[in-house]
Amino acid sequence: MPQRREAAIVGVHEYPLRVVGQDTSALQIKAASAKAALDDAGLSWSDVDAVYDTGSHQGIGGLGISEYLGIKPKVIDSTSVGGTSYEFHANHAAMMIAAGKCEVALLTYGSTAHSDRRAIGTGGFTGTATPNPQTNMEAPWGLTLISNYGLVKQRHMHQYGTTNEQFAAISVATRKHAMRNPEAVKAMTDLEFVGINELSIEDVVDSRMVAWPLRLLECCMISDGGGAVVIASPKVAANAAKKPVWIIGTGEATQYRENGGDITKSAGAQSGPRAFADAGVSPSEVDVLMAYDSFSITVMCMIEDLGFCAKGEGGAYVEDGHLAFDHPTGPALNTDGGGLSSNHPGERGIFLLLEATRQLRGESTSQVNDPKLAVAVGNGGQLGSRHATGVTILAAD
Repeated sequence: MPQRREAAIVGVHEYPLRVVGQDTSALQIKAASAKAALDDAGLSWSDVDAVYDTGSHQGIGGLGISEYLGIKPKVIDSTSVGGTSYEFHANHAAMMIAAGKCEVALLTYGSTAHSDRRAIGTGGFTGTATPNPQTNMEAPWGLTLISNYGLVKQRHMHQYGTTNEQFAAISVATRKHAMRNPEAVKAMTDLEFVGINELSIEDVVDSRMVAWPLRLLECCMISDGGGAVVIASPKVAANAAKKPVWIIGTGEATQYRENGGDITKSAGAQSGPRAFADAGVSPSEVDVLMAYDSFSITVMCMIEDLGFCAKGEGGAYVEDGHLAFDHPTGPALNTDGGGLSSNHPGERGIFLLLEATRQLRGESTSQVNDPKLAVAVGNGGQLGSRHATGVTILAAD
């Protein structure tokens, strides 16, 4: 089955700072990123007829961001499913463009999570004033987000024999890539990381415990940041300033707590196969894997559930070093440095699309040799609890 070429990413921009201070707002990050992404595509504000934005961090939603940017779109989509919202947005934009409902879609994200001192991960449901169906069985016990992920890692270790050293290989690979990315190095410097250098397995395993059995170097940073993506029809893409990166497969799924459910199995076990079937390709053909790395366990589950290896075999899969950009087998993992070592402002899904696009254009700081296929897989909500997993498969022109 021939791959579809019905919508393409034609413009991208990543806001360069991870610490912006009190004089820059999330809206300003979005506007600056949107303008730069449109410039990257060779397009203007007047070309945009679809707006995709979660409305998070400024509370004005898709309608408000359209007004702020001066756009009167035919399509507004403010789907909000946490960290993978922008995989959902890219997938939805591709479908609307293919259906002829719009020509140029603009995805924007901005956050000042670090400067606002938000307790992402260490905050939790304890003290929730109004009980609701999502929290009434969790809030009384003080479960935080990071402790929830710790439970999933512990279960994976118990169920499959995965070791801390194997999990550490994920952090080692992403830090290697981060050290080649000047913006990631600046991020670690500005956020006052201790030890801005490549990591060893021992470095990760010996780092302090945060939430058993998750150690510090298995946890994402909390930064400011943002970016924008422009997705367009084939007609527009043909005249774009840079070569298009085609969206050829999409998949979305959700998952919740269930009696007898396997908390190590993500919604990617449903959305991954759907996306690969849609694209007509297999995981073995993928050159670049941009996997949401809120924690090392998130990546481990995404690798398994999308079919890069069998369930429970992720530990052996990651430990031989082939996740590095310069390994001959690949796929290369999070070549910008990921949430572990480059940025994580709260909803990191847009950055997966940005780096996947840069790789397929040949513009990454850890460039894979002649990549043809990239996968962006985000995870929003809490792994092991209610969450969504969006998958977007991209192909070089």
